[in-house]
Amino acid sequence: MFWHREPKYYLTLTRDEIRVVLNSLIELKNALIREGRYTDIVDEVILKVSRL
Repeated sequence: MFWHREPKYYLTLTRDEIRVVLNSLIELKNALIREGRYTDIVDEVILKVSRL
């Protein structure tokens, strides 16, 4: 059985761009919470972006 790996993509962001991305992700997470939906994926992305 062969596993197909998706290519990895890397972004180079400035501090201002990171702040904009984090604010957008937090707004998305809040909207998902209001709708009663899961936020697991958004949480993972927030953690990855905040480590930059």
